[in-house]
Amino acid sequence: MNLMKRIVLILFFFIFSIGLHAQSIVGAWESYYTSKDGENLRSVVIFSEKYQVATTYHATTGEFKNTNGGTWSLSGDTMTEKIEFDSQNPDRVGTEVTFAVVATETTLSIVGNENQFKRIDNGQPGKLKGAWLMSGRIRNGETQNRDMESPRKTMKILSGTRFQWIAYNTDTKEFMGTGGGTYTTIDGTYTENIEFFSRDNSRIGAALQFNYEIVDGNWHHSGLSSKGDPIHEIWSLRK
Repeated sequence: MNLMKRIVLILFFFIFSIGLHAQSIVGAWESYYTSKDGENLRSVVIFSEKYQVATTYHATTGEFKNTNGGTWSLSGDTMTEKIEFDSQNPDRVGTEVTFAVVATETTLSIVGNENQFKRIDNGQPGKLKGAWLMSGRIRNGETQNRDMESPRKTMKILSGTRFQWIAYNTDTKEFMGTGGGTYTTIDGTYTENIEFFSRDNSRIGAALQFNYEIVDGNWHHSGLSSKGDPIHEIWSLRK
């Protein structure tokens, strides 16, 4: 085998191994730990193909503590995240952070951080897995489109079993709210089981059911909101 062929093969296997490594991160991960104040906390991270969200809340009561997220990429063992929202430290919005990670099929660790994350799911079954932006609403039979390039965003990230929505503004660095937990999709019914809700702790433990269908690649989501108001939302996958 000549030198050029050897180089091509080495590059192929290097790129292929990075792809496998990156793919293994996609899904949901969790870590339980005790805070300095003695609180029992749970941190959950959801990775879609390009976007991620990390959230901490009280493991027993569901009381929301903080959330942050944005885009991510993995090169070897180095992860780079560009922050789109941070409820605790908005000055980080727009910045990039880089850190080393150690990942296996079942565990994920940040080098220098003693907390280890365990895998919840690998993106399966996840009929709605991915990062979605609210792109419109239907009211009184009329579709009202929403500019997906606007800095004011409502994003929902889903893994195989978990979901989280986040409302934020990348220009003002404002965080408006979030909620999340587990979800199922059965026979056209999308059910959210709320484990945390930043705006109202009384919503924790609620199970909300909606009709859902994919129309031209968009997720149509209809039913009653957590306030009991009728909704028909349209969500589009982020590019």
